[in-house]
Amino acid sequence: MSEDEKNPAREVIADYAQAHFRYFRTADGTVYAQKNGHPVARPMRSQGTTGSHRQELMVGLFKDGRGVFNGSAMKEALDLIEALALDADTHAVHIRVAPGFDGATWLDLGRDDGKSVRIHPTGWEVLVPDPREVCWRRTQLTGELPLPAKDTDGKGIDLLMRLCNFANAETECLAIAWLIGCLGPSVPVPAPFLTGPQGAGKSTGGRMLTRIIEGMSGDLRRAPKDEENLIAAVAAGWITALDNLSHMTPDLSDAMCCIVTGAESVKRALFTDGDVFRVGYRRPLLLTGIDVGVIRPDLAERLLPLRLERPRVRRTEAELWADYAEVLPVVLGSLLDLTVKVRAVDAETPTDLRMADFAHLCAQFDAATGLGALPAYRASLDDLNDDVIEGDLLAQAVLRYAETIEPGAAQQMTSTEWLSCLGRLYSGEDGRPLPKGWPTTGKVLSDRLKRLQPTLAARGVLIDSGRTKAGRYLEMTRTVVLTLPPHEQTRAF
Repeated sequence: MSEDEKNPAREVIADYAQAHFRYFRTADGTVYAQKNGHPVARPMRSQGTTGSHRQELMVGLFKDGRGVFNGSAMKEALDLIEALALDADTHAVHIRVAPGFDGATWLDLGRDDGKSVRIHPTGWEVLVPDPREVCWRRTQLTGELPLPAKDTDGKGIDLLMRLCNFANAETECLAIAWLIGCLGPSVPVPAPFLTGPQGAGKSTGGRMLTRIIEGMSGDLRRAPKDEENLIAAVAAGWITALDNLSHMTPDLSDAMCCIVTGAESVKRALFTDGDVFRVGYRRPLLLTGIDVGVIRPDLAERLLPLRLERPRVRRTEAELWADYAEVLPVVLGSLLDLTVKVRAVDAETPTDLRMADFAHLCAQFDAATGLGALPAYRASLDDLNDDVIEGDLLAQAVLRYAETIEPGAAQQMTSTEWLSCLGRLYSGEDGRPLPKGWPTTGKVLSDRLKRLQPTLAARGVLIDSGRTKAGRYLEMTRTVVLTLPPHEQTRAF
């Protein structure tokens, strides 16, 4: 076929595509195609299982009687359209939740007709969003949600709590507050850690919380062995739920911190020499497990412990999930009602907590309901501080030494002097050998104490650093009468 005979096919495809689709690019340069009047956008180069734009375009051409075109003509037309789209306006795409106009947020129901939930402090409604206000991106992890029920009078929350095995009312408050936070695209929420004895329904409870936002296809998964696969899974969905954690490596702990508060991954783009591919992510994270061992201080500030108890009466999986699927529209409707109520309330933002956005949400929740989510959140962080101290012999040594300092007083030494002092305190008169992982140099000690600063500050011990003409120093200040950690910690001395 001559070159002249190919041109009409390219032109037919390009004209049809530009008449039936809107093409735009995101801030990172990725070009998307969005069918006119529909909020779902697909990447131009995607070949994913959710359907590519190439397939969408081929089906449209065939159904509208324009014919079937060979791959060469289709490729050339799409290459031209993609090049033209690089000069188009930029627009963000979102998975599951998105900000809207006038202070509203949107929840993607994952439906083929594009119906979504618009949530505003004045109320919520189900409608198809204006494509220029919200562009949804769908992946294989985007499940379909049922249409939420109206006028539930809060029954859905009670039904959900009956299906879960939360240990007390405080835990239930925190779980509901977390779900409300998941409906806000700009609110970083701590990662719930569902814990309890064997048989307490931790995995089932995690699935139930996840499926309220992700639909019945949402599920728990094992933690990936490397950070690259974890980031890929996180970026493709909204809630990332990891099941049955029994050990947490430092790399996994750091990755979880990034997921909760947000980060960006940059790697070389495929089939290029110097171009890069950027993936930005901040997602709700959910964990389950009996015990993950030692928790690092920076992750502890980003966790939300939710304790479960063993149920007195067992039910079959089929019966349990049939009941859950039946009440899910009511649960979702009640959650949306409560979200509207909470967002309409003003409350002061606690300034002493690391996750200030979630703390503010808890304060709004308490003001709207009269419950105690914020005190429960503070208590959970206090328990996590105890867990960190129990698993860190250096933190225990610092607290033990701080008992010898008068309240309000400070003591300065070089990091090497502190290392020797704390080592002697741990070893005691019997010369007990230092444990594995104990700092070996003053620099390592200084770095460890920086990581422990929030935990120690919660126990009334401040660690600061400075420099004089003689050199650098570390300063330990005892601010209050110390609240000693649980008795298990004192056994190390």
